[in-house]
Amino acid sequence: MHNPLRLSHWQTWAQVAVILLLVWIIAGCSKENEFVEPPPPKVSVAQPVQQDVTNYLEFTGTTKAFEEAEVRARVSGFLESMHFTPGTDVKKGDLLFVIDPKEYQAEVNAAKAEVQSAKAQRQWAKIELARAKKLFEQKAGAEADVVKWRGERDVAKAAVVRAEAKLERALLDLSYTKVTTPLTGRVSRNFVDIGNLVGESEPTLLTTVTRREPMYVYFSLNERELLKVLAMYRQEIKEKGVDPAKEPARKAQIPLFLGLANEEGYPHKGTYDFAESTVDSGTATLQLRGVFPNPGNPPKLLPGLFTRLRMPIDVHKNAILVPDRALGLDQVGRYLLVVNKDKVVEQRYVKIGALVEGGLRVITDGLKADDLVVVKGVQRAIPGAKVDPQQAEPGKTSRPAAKEETNGENDLSQVDKLKEKVSVLQTQLSDIQAELDSSVDSKTQP
Repeated sequence: MHNPLRLSHWQTWAQVAVILLLVWIIAGCSKENEFVEPPPPKVSVAQPVQQDVTNYLEFTGTTKAFEEAEVRARVSGFLESMHFTPGTDVKKGDLLFVIDPKEYQAEVNAAKAEVQSAKAQRQWAKIELARAKKLFEQKAGAEADVVKWRGERDVAKAAVVRAEAKLERALLDLSYTKVTTPLTGRVSRNFVDIGNLVGESEPTLLTTVTRREPMYVYFSLNERELLKVLAMYRQEIKEKGVDPAKEPARKAQIPLFLGLANEEGYPHKGTYDFAESTVDSGTATLQLRGVFPNPGNPPKLLPGLFTRLRMPIDVHKNAILVPDRALGLDQVGRYLLVVNKDKVVEQRYVKIGALVEGGLRVITDGLKADDLVVVKGVQRAIPGAKVDPQQAEPGKTSRPAAKEETNGENDLSQVDKLKEKVSVLQTQLSDIQAELDSSVDSKTQP
């Protein structure tokens, strides 16, 4: 028979051997910590981009219809009918409303009768004048009769002219009973319903018609911006041979770019069209106007919209540009981290210019074209410390830079978690070892 105590003893020693083996493996993996100077952190650097950059002035403006007309009743009467659908397009001359024409038709008929009567009086005066002249020539009539009928004839002629003018006025009033659109555009709603009396005390507003293609945009310049625009305008008209005294401002073809509140950038292109003659002394600004194509139905631009505008002023030759994300900000101002020839990071304060397409920022002062700017790993670049610079393209570093920093933080987090797990495992093994030692001691005692 097997001795149970002996078998248990061997099992205990086997467990101890396994535990010792695990402890030895862990101890072999975790060598004694010795200080080793870490290598310089890797950062991505790039030289600034040099290219021509157009400088712009930016404004805010308001759109206004190219043409807008108020349709009013020019004669009084009851509104008889409406011949359009509100909110639709109409063409010049289309019938919109009809005012009751009966009264005005009667006036036309009366005026026509007066014309006929005046013409008859004129004809009778002519006949009597001819008869008086003939009798006078035959010494059978008095000269006074000739003078009398000559006067009657002239009065009759004037009466005909007056009657014809009255008829013309009656016909005009009759035509005003048919209200037509004065221009091509989009008609608004009817402001007066059918059956109402209109035009009695004043010309009643019936509706409006708006032309939206092209579209005007009005904006204002302050004094400093105005002087820049004037300098640019003088140069443009000189180069293009435009005479500002005889030709409109749009002949200079100065471009304007427009963007709406829900649009990125300035996708709409137009031209400078007009400027007021004097500066408003109350606001110290000058109002300008641009004109923009506005095709489509419905068009993208509507009257009364708030807009963003920019106008090119000049071109900055060989401007220095860096990724906008590489810029830092502190209490002193904007700065860049630059790696010198000794691979040491320097904090360089700079003056910035416009933000251009591609996420690049113009640097106007404080940076040279051959400097190495840290564009990735900015958090690892400490001013005064050495780094391991890696070349990168500045135009492609905005998003990867953030991703790299995130990956670095994730790596550190995983190492910390691994160390924590090893520490817990070592604690558990120590507890198991203590329990085994206690069990062996108790079983070996007689």
